[in-house]
Amino acid sequence: MFISNAFAQTAEAAAATGSWQGTVIQLGLIFAIFYLLLIRPQQKRIKQHEAKVRAIQKGDYVITGGGINAKVIDASDPIDLTVEIAEGINVSVNRGTLREVITAEEMKALKTAPAKKEPANSNKKSKK
Repeated sequence: MFISNAFAQTAEAAAATGSWQGTVIQLGLIFAIFYLLLIRPQQKRIKQHEAKVRAIQKGDYVITGGGINAKVIDASDPIDLTVEIAEGINVSVNRGTLREVITAEEMKALKTAPAKKEPANSNKKSKK
């Protein structure tokens, strides 16, 4: 019985020393998956947004972080833009606060696109 206990202890010790390698491999795989599925796509979206903000020209439309829709009047300053939020009302907006940039061509396409029509009885329950 004394010998069998000794064998059991050595088996447990061998299993404990090999487990840290498996843990390191698992953590490495988890980090790789997070990087490929979460971090890398987010960095790509950020770079695309920054490129759009740098490429703003006069006549483009922007949406600020506060939800203000505006037309760009002057984009010559690298930090601020002058935008028109209503007829005759111009405001200076920091480029860093922009949430969305819509080019003049995209806006024309949006205005000319036909609106989707819902069926007239879409909200009514059918009678049985």
